[in-house]
Amino acid sequence: MDLQIDDFYKDAASGLLMLYQAFPRKMALYVEDLIGREEPDEFGLPSKRHQACLGALLWLAEEGYLRFESTIAYDALDQAVLTEKGFLRLSRAIPHALREGEVLPPSVRRVHATLAFQLREALAQQHGERTARLTRLLFESSLSVPGDIV
Repeated sequence: MDLQIDDFYKDAASGLLMLYQAFPRKMALYVEDLIGREEPDEFGLPSKRHQACLGALLWLAEEGYLRFESTIAYDALDQAVLTEKGFLRLSRAIPHALREGEVLPPSVRRVHATLAFQLREALAQQHGERTARLTRLLFESSLSVPGDIV
């Protein structure tokens, strides 16, 4: 079992959602805010879990989902913000995200159908498999999904 991949999906989704909530403002994105406090090892280095989360955030930047000005030691990305790619992927509508026959105002339907909303719900419910599936959907390169609102 590749548990580090499940952690990666959760870290990537959590980090991007924090930036989405602050968009378009820049913010410091702290690892501790995403995974909680992790004690350093006996040499004072960040734990493997902490390093993996920071690595996930750096990978997202390298792949163009977010940008930042600098790192704050091993603790955070400073002045981080979503890129256009990250914003568009999170704000696009997901097919079949809403239940059939659910009567909601159009503005609520639009928000509830977004990948960001669906990811936020999956994380809140601690539904690992749904989080992984939705995060993988985030990484799909095709933005032309039928019924997409973006």
